[in-house]
Amino acid sequence: MELQQMRYIVAVAETKNFTRAARQCLVVQSALSHQIARLERELGAKLFERTSRRVELTPAGAAFLPAARQALEAADRARAEVTAVSGEIRGRLAIGAIPSVGAVDLLGTLQDFRTRHPRVQISLQVGMSDHLVDDVRQGRLDIAFLGLPDGTEPRGVTARALARGELVAVVHPTHPLAGERDVGTERFSTELFVDFPAGSPGRAQTEQAFTAAGVHREVAFEVVAVDYFVELIRRNLCIGLLPESIVAAFPDLRTATLRNPPRRVEYVVWGPRKPGPAAAAYLSALETS
Repeated sequence: MELQQMRYIVAVAETKNFTRAARQCLVVQSALSHQIARLERELGAKLFERTSRRVELTPAGAAFLPAARQALEAADRARAEVTAVSGEIRGRLAIGAIPSVGAVDLLGTLQDFRTRHPRVQISLQVGMSDHLVDDVRQGRLDIAFLGLPDGTEPRGVTARALARGELVAVVHPTHPLAGERDVGTERFSTELFVDFPAGSPGRAQTEQAFTAAGVHREVAFEVVAVDYFVELIRRNLCIGLLPESIVAAFPDLRTATLRNPPRRVEYVVWGPRKPGPAAAAYLSALETS
């Protein structure tokens, strides 16, 4: 069983398409298909069900995939460890982040890291905290930046708290609450809100505060990206709650502070095992920045 065959399996599983997988692996499709068929014969089991529209993992393929990913990760890490001995950091650095990171200048840290370690391939994925922490646990991400309700800690990963803060209401400049301070939660009961998807940690931070106050609110818009979140408020369609640490980036909008505001903690997390050279170098730089 060869590492290249495992790369092909992972690529097909992720793209659900042999043509796209071959393109991703920089080989012709016939070569990729041949190697997968060869591995299936060796294993005595089909790994994929092929239809005219898409490709799906068989039960055997689903069982094989995690081990293939682990083998590839171990091989990549071994190469990175060897080059790190000579003082050069190589390999990959896969980072995930919530849309509203405020504790660090994320793009600034990536720029500095890239300058110091130009041979590292960096990927950045934006998502919700629960999905990101799962990706870290599964090894799909090396590092992630999370935002969780105060009192909730990441599980199954190594975590370091970066900052604690409060959420404030972000409103259109003409809104009656613009500039108000110490606003009771009940005053928001007639407002339309924009918020992150139901069930996400970002949404839970707000929901807990309103539930604790016994106040119902109407979420008219659900979004994932902060850009859309803010644009809806700019159009005076709704209001929303965001961390106070990031609202300075939107000087054209106004804020109102709550009497008992939702609180969140931002974390940086990484896998339970020792980080690889690239992740270790990034975390070290982050700690001293």
